[in-house]
Amino acid sequence: MRIISIGEILWDVIGEEEHLGGAPLNFAAHAKKLGHDVFFISAVGYDERGDRALEAMAQMGLSTRFVRRVEEYATGVVTVTLDGEGQPRFVIHRPAAYDFPQLDPTDLEDLLSPPPDWIYFGTLLQMSPQARELTSRLITSKCGARHFYDVNLRSACYEPALVRNLISQATVVKLNDREVPVVDQMLGRSHRTLEHFCRDYAKCLGWEAASVTRGSGGCVLLIGNVFVEATGFKVKVADTIGAGDAFAAAFVHGLGSGWPAKKVADFANRVGALVASRPGALPHWTLDELAGLGD
Repeated sequence: MRIISIGEILWDVIGEEEHLGGAPLNFAAHAKKLGHDVFFISAVGYDERGDRALEAMAQMGLSTRFVRRVEEYATGVVTVTLDGEGQPRFVIHRPAAYDFPQLDPTDLEDLLSPPPDWIYFGTLLQMSPQARELTSRLITSKCGARHFYDVNLRSACYEPALVRNLISQATVVKLNDREVPVVDQMLGRSHRTLEHFCRDYAKCLGWEAASVTRGSGGCVLLIGNVFVEATGFKVKVADTIGAGDAFAAAFVHGLGSGWPAKKVADFANRVGALVASRPGALPHWTLDELAGLGD
């Protein structure tokens, strides 16, 4: 499939270690590993971290053509602390270079021809007016792509009106179980179960599919009218940074392949669990390793 991902590129700083990350970049890298043509839109500074980010992208086989270099701002950084279960807490330092992506008319034309199958976006980047305008140009281009919205709420990095707007423009939505009541509150609704949540919003907002991740508990997933609950895989968690982004890439892979809901959920759970078992958002993993989970 042909996939466009727009969003932040940054370094997760965990103690003395730095890991390349940013949810949209993580998603792009895992989608590339799954065999898709991925085009990533972002920006980095003219600094050493920016150099390393572009080098790492090239090593992963991701094109850097649509990653702008910005003189006025540094490459993005997030300070991460982990709790006893490997769950991260983020301190996001902004403004950062990724807040200022830019495409010229030729770039935009090339991205949309041939038409992409998917356009992926999250919430954090959309707090930047320049980035929001560029994302809007992509998702209103009538290119026929499905719009994948990874809600991915970060403290002080979202506004209810923004989330309401983004969620109404999505055709497929992913979020976690902690975000469900927050979204309900922002949209002025209330749901007793995750199934009710997915079905109600799919009906009123026209979603084709939705998924709610539940950490080690697996996920629930709605595709069309089919709802499934899938248990997670037990792994020794190194950290959960990027596990949801890997899940999202696997979710898109399964949807685009036309798999039944149960198979999509199982595959996405496997990819997310494997990434959680290794440090950082972009560890090395193979398809062969997925098959061994749960044995």
